[in-house]
Amino acid sequence: MAGTWWLWMVAGLVLAIIEVILPGYIFAGFAVAAALVGGLIWLGALGGSLPVALVVMAVASVASWALLRYFFGRNLGEVKRWDRDINEN
Repeated sequence: MAGTWWLWMVAGLVLAIIEVILPGYIFAGFAVAAALVGGLIWLGALGGSLPVALVVMAVASVASWALLRYFFGRNLGEVKRWDRDINEN
């Protein structure tokens, strides 16, 4: 599994491209996690175990999704209400 780090990086890139096309911070969390797992495999920190890589991917996906939601906010679907018109003085 040590030679598959680039597959994780490509998966992260593809997920990031999908996030640009379909925004919503869903695929961005997966993209960050896939890049993280790819980097850890490249460094040899995961020991070449697929189950460990999948667990790290799952935990990192949830953590990065939560951080993105915290920093960029949630869309509650509320309609913006204007209190005054810019043309009124």
